[in-house]
Parts: sequence; structure tokens; C-alpha cells
Amino acid sequence: MKGIGKVYLHAVVDTFGSYAFGFLHVSKQPEAAVAVLHNDVLPFYRALDLPVKAVLTDNGREFCGTEKHPYELYLELNAIEHRRTKVRTPKTNGFVERFNGTVLEEFFRVKMRETFYETVEALQADLDAWLVHYNTERPHLGYRNMGRRPIETVMSFVSQEG
Repeated sequence: MKGIGKVYLHAVVDTFGSYAFGFLHVSKQPEAAVAVLHNDVLPFYRALDLPVKAVLTDNGREFCGTEKHPYELYLELNAIEHRRTKVRTPKTNGFVERFNGTVLEEFFRVKMRETFYETVEALQADLDAWLVHYNTERPHLGYRNMGRRPIETVMSFVSQEG
């Protein structure tokens, strides 16, 4: 972004129903990756009384490294298993890869042509609005959702569990 520099999307996608979360930050530091889990993902699922049992990530430095790596420590403190993809095999994390393509086409390419953003926060606000659309209004045709919106798929699981 002009005047700001590179902006990274820290994305989390639920593999059950493709429900997605996104946090924009100027770095790929572990703290930014933790922030999306702490501020968005875990509160969402806790409110539905659904435990997050495992997280699948690639092998980027923001997710793994030394013994006291912040992301891995956060997962450990929250009793979440950390699974990693095979090295140089993005297809093993297909949900995030698919989401990254969708958010690029439907959000970033459109918004970056329409709007001049002066802050990451302004872009984040528009991303948040788009995520509401993506999760609650936009039908997903894949085999997991079969035309349903991600929120419908998640809520169908909640009603089955309840």
C-alpha cells in the first residue's frame, strides 16, 4: 500500500464450514498470527460452545520455530494441537489457499481499484465488512457447504451438538 508498505493477511478458515477470519498487519510476526486467534477465532467458537481442537498452518516463521515460539506457546496454553502442512505443499492447506484466492479476487482487487487507503485500519474495516458478506450472505458451492453459507454450516453443527 502506498505510504504504508506491505500489508499481510493473517487468515484462518474453518475446515468444517469454510467460515473465515482475517487480520491485516504490516508484519508476518507471530504476534499478528496470534492476534487473529485470540481476538476473533477463539471468541467466536467459545460463544457457540465449540472447542477449537486443532489448527493447521504452513511452516512459516509466524507459526513455528524455536521452542518458545509465541504462536506455538499460545496454542499450547489453549490446549490446541498444532498441525503443519508438508513443506512446499500448499495443496495440503487447501481451505486457506482457496480463501486466499477468493479474498484476492472478490475483495482486494476490487477495493484497491476503488479506494485509496491511508491506513491499515481503514482497509481492515472494509475487510471486516466483506468477511460478514463472505460468511453470512455468500453461498459456497463446495462439497462442505453444498450451496449453504458458512454460518449456516457452522450453525447446523451447533444444532446437531446441542
